[in-house]
This record gives sequence, C-alpha cells and structure tokens, in this order.
Amino acid sequence: MLLSSRTSRTAALLAAGASVALLAAAAPRPATPLGLGDRLFPHLGNPGYDVQSYDIALTYKGDNRKPLDAVTKIDARATARLDRVNLDFSHGTVRSVEVNGAPADFATGGEDLIVTPARPVVAGEPLRITVRHTSDPMPGKEEIGWVRTKDGLAMANQADAGHRVFPSNDHPSDKAYFTFRITAPKGLTAVANGVPMATTRQAGATRWSYRTLHPMATELAQVSIGRSAVLHQQGPHGLPVRDVVPAKDVKALRPWLKKTPGQISWMEGKVGRYPFENYGLLVAEATTGFELETQTLSLFEKDLFTEAGYPEWYVDSIMVHELAHQWFGDSVSPRTWSDLWLNEGHATWYEAQYAEEKAHQPMATRMRDAYRESDGWRAAGGPPAAPKGPESGEKISIFRPVVYDGSALVLYALRQEIGKEAFDRLERQWVATHRDSTATTADFTGLASRIAGRDLTGFFDAWLYGQKTPPMPGHPDWKSRPAEK
Repeated sequence: MLLSSRTSRTAALLAAGASVALLAAAAPRPATPLGLGDRLFPHLGNPGYDVQSYDIALTYKGDNRKPLDAVTKIDARATARLDRVNLDFSHGTVRSVEVNGAPADFATGGEDLIVTPARPVVAGEPLRITVRHTSDPMPGKEEIGWVRTKDGLAMANQADAGHRVFPSNDHPSDKAYFTFRITAPKGLTAVANGVPMATTRQAGATRWSYRTLHPMATELAQVSIGRSAVLHQQGPHGLPVRDVVPAKDVKALRPWLKKTPGQISWMEGKVGRYPFENYGLLVAEATTGFELETQTLSLFEKDLFTEAGYPEWYVDSIMVHELAHQWFGDSVSPRTWSDLWLNEGHATWYEAQYAEEKAHQPMATRMRDAYRESDGWRAAGGPPAAPKGPESGEKISIFRPVVYDGSALVLYALRQEIGKEAFDRLERQWVATHRDSTATTADFTGLASRIAGRDLTGFFDAWLYGQKTPPMPGHPDWKSRPAEK
C-alpha cells in the first residue's frame, strides 16, 4: 500500500473472511515556498527542474534520538530559467549549499529550502546541487520520515515526509535514481533500496553503499540501520530476495520469509515479470500501525508476524499487498496524489485475490461487504479518484477506506463490465506500458476503453467520481447502506 492503517484494514479483512525549522543563511529577498499545485498537497514538489539522481550520504552516531550528519547531492536538469531553486526540506539544519560547484545563498520558507545560485540557471542546463545538512530523527507532530526502531532507524516517507529526511523534489511525479552511502558504528548493519555497491570498514565504523537500478519516487526511499541480519534466498528466474530482520528474531521470522518467492511467482502469473532488481522484507521492531511498500524493501512491523491473533491467511495477504505495490505504485507511480486509488485499489485487489485462491476467502463476499459500506466511505473520504484532502495536522489521513476496498470495488465492477479476459489483459498491459514511469487515472481509463473496444467514460465517471456508488454489474441485488449524515 502507499501507506495503510492495519487497524482499519484488519477489521475489514476479518469481517470478509469470517517542523522543526531549518537554520539557514539569510537571503537577499523574502523566501517564498512554491509547489507543483497537487490538489491534495499543493506545496509539495517544485517547478523548474527535473531530478535525474540523488546521492545521499548519512552518518549515524549510534543514538536514534540525535541528528545524523548528511550530504545530499542532486543531479537535475533545469526545465525553465531559475533565479532561485526551491527544494522540499523541513527537519534539519542546513550548513552549506553549492549549485554547479559554486557556493549559493539559501533561506527557508514554509517547508522549502530556497537556494539562490551565484548565477541564474537557464533552461536545459545541468543543475547540480550539494546540500550539507543534518537529518533529525526526532518525531514531529504530524509527519513521519524517520521511524525510530528499538535498535536504530528505518524510513516511512509517505505521503508527504521524504523531505523530513533529505532535501528533494518530494513529489512522486519526479522519479530519479538513488545512491545511498550510510556510515554507522561497528556492530550495526545498514541497508537501503537497490543493490549493494561496496562495504568499507573504518576505525570503529562501517560504510555501506547501495544504488537503485530503476528510478524511484522520494516517498519510496528506505534506509534501515540496526542490529540486523540480512538473509538471502532466490525468487523466480533467479531473482535475488533479500530480507532484513532483527538478528535475534531470525528463527521466528524465517517461516514467514520463506513464503515470499512463491508470492512473487503468484503475482508474476497475474501481471507479468517482477519489475525491479531484487525484493525483500524489512522487519522492524517499531510501532507504526502500518506496513509500507518502500521500493524493493517493504517495511513491516515485527508484531504482524509474532503477535498472536492474526490468522495466517491474513498475514499472507498483507505480504502480497505490499508485494503487489512493487508493480502498482512503485514501478508505475501516481502522477498526482489524487491518482492514489490506482495504487491502493490494485494492491487491495491482489491481496483479496490471493486470500480467495490460497485460503478460500471469497472475493465476492468481500466486495459485497465493501459495496454495502461504499456510500459511507465516499461521503467520508470523497469518491475514489477525487479524494478529500488530508485532515488538519494528519497528512496520512488521505489513506481512508475508500482508497482501499472502496477502490478495489471499482476494479471488481470493471471486471464485471468488460469480462475477465479483457480485465486480465488490461492489468498486464498497464504495468508493461508505464513501467519505471508515472501515470494518471485518465491513462488507466483510456487504456481500459481501448482494450474493451468501447468507450467506458460513463462507467468510469460514475464509479470514480460519483458521490453515490453505481449499481454493480451482474449483482443488481447488492445494496449500499445510506451514508450517515
């Protein structure tokens, strides 16, 4: 999932189956925060440049309450003349900034770091920014970013928190390649997205380097530091599967980890080959209330696997939910946050399909129950493709039931409308066409119409934007409970 509350989703599943201000130098003119104008997060992201890559160096000193020393290098290309360059960054101290090798002035405005280059950057010109800063893991009042675990740190940057960790163009529409260089004291292990490059041992410390082989949205970045064991196994067609778990819990967790290669094979049978260089689970000893599909290394709470009370089929289906996101949300990322339903609806869809096929939890029963609640979900959170904005002080509140089961319900209706064969072809073509890129709701509905061989505009307008849930094709007896006023 992009970011989901296990508490609310557990109830639905079981029913169906049974800022810290930056310190910065003064700029000569008032610093103004910008943004891409995203409907849900209007100040997130910045115009005027396209990031190609990030190189992020982090030095962890062994105390997860203290700021990390950091250097973030951004390699971008200007798409417009830039007298100033805005970056998203809100939870650290900036020490210096360089643009194209020359010192630059900087200031803050809102959650932006505003950089004034020594000379303007013209459209089409390389834009190389180096920021020396700290990265503060202490919690803020309404965001996430760093997650403090029992023995170190991990990341949870969705939807609006990557810039709490490092300066960036923090919007999923601007994907880029990442390199991480993490230094930590002896006895700790650091792991990040992508493949390992090098490990260098120094006096009393070790430096690990990782690089992604595919572009990634900032909200999917992951760095884990702790007393961890890194376990290796092989997935389909030789795919490396790498799991990162608390070293003391290897024996208890291994039976769950062994399920992943088979789950990857199952997903490949549905939508095609796994889209990245490796995969695995990052199991953290932390209390978050959610699991998270950080690219190639999905974040899970340890309690999901060790706490009594969760049926095995339920835990399996949550594992598949995060795995499905590697196709839907990670490889094919949302162009805007209003396209969130494409990520969560699809991940919930394959979660439910897996539970049906492997644990005899009927998909139709779950969708009928979702249909009954759908009008209430739409009233509370907006329709699937036009969700309401986050509640004040709760940025992750956009992750409401309507984007999970409420959006999987749209996919169920679509399969009822166009037939299983066309639907399965749509799913495969969707992830193949937009691999390593971003896509919109309009891209999906247009592709569906082409594959179905007819205009589905009316169908999608009602199901994606209607305040009321339309009749379910093939199930005229299904009824939605009236929304509470």
